Parts: sequence; structure tokens; C-alpha cells
Amino acid sequence: MIKVGDTLPAATLMEFSEVEGNGCSLGPNPVDVAKAAAGKTIALFALPGAYTPTCSAKHVPGYVEKFDELKAAGVDEIWCVSVNDAFVMGAWARDQKTGTKVRMLADGSADFTKATGLTLDLTARGMGLRSNRYSMLVKDGKVAALNVEAPGKFEVSDGATMLAQAKA
Repeated sequence: MIKVGDTLPAATLMEFSEVEGNGCSLGPNPVDVAKAAAGKTIALFALPGAYTPTCSAKHVPGYVEKFDELKAAGVDEIWCVSVNDAFVMGAWARDQKTGTKVRMLADGSADFTKATGLTLDLTARGMGLRSNRYSMLVKDGKVAALNVEAPGKFEVSDGATMLAQAKA
């Protein structure tokens, strides 16, 4: 499992963009994790799935709500990673009104999730291989803080915990 001090794994996530601009074309666009994280402080949180109850009611809204405070604490970007495709993540972004506050990044084949060692097997519940619920503060591509939730819990990967770590 990834730990504090490790570099983020080499992977490509996908991001759905509805508006052309800044070199982004419409539709899913690849995001090279190493390049996107270079020189930045990122509040990254991952969750089992788009539109799932805790993820939609608490996890994403908490980061949207803490956006201004996280920026003030030195966070350059907020990333939400889920083992879903870019189209689902794009639709979920609209539903959650993330706008430009949270980058909704798809890990469709779970390559990034597998590389972090933070997989969650939800096959018995009809969801297949997913990501565990966690958050990490990433500085210039290296993990500065890592908060992994116990199964079924939502206690340490929330926006408020991340904000306290960003301020430390």
C-alpha cells in the first residue's frame, strides 16, 4: 500500500470536459498523474463509486464546501478519483456542481487504484473492483499525508480533516 513519502504511481486518469479551453478538447481527456501533480499541492480523495450514497451526500460536497479554505491553505487543486468511466464522472460532476473546484478523475480500469494498493473488492455487492475510501495530501507528486478509512466508515478522509492537514 502507498504510504507517506511515496511518489504517486505512474498512471493516466481520464477527465471529462464539457467546455473547450486551456488546451482541453471536449470529451474525455487523459491526465498524466505525474505531470499533473508536478510542482503542485493536491488534495486527492478517492471513493468507491460515483452516485453512491456517502460519496454523493458527504464526501464530494465536503470538498466543494472547503474549496476556498483549502486554496487559502496552499492547496492548488482538489482531485476526486473513482473507478468509473469519464462520462459517469462528468455527469456526476454536473450533479454535484463541482464546477472548477474539484477535478473529477476517472480510473476506469482501476490502474491507479491497483498501483496505490488501495483497492476494495465489492464483487459480492455487484460493483466489482473499486477504490477504498481515502484522502491524501500530495506535494509535488509525493504523499505528505494519507487517511485511509476503515470498511464502511467516513471519519478521516473528509474535507475538514484534509484542511487541518493542509494548514499544518
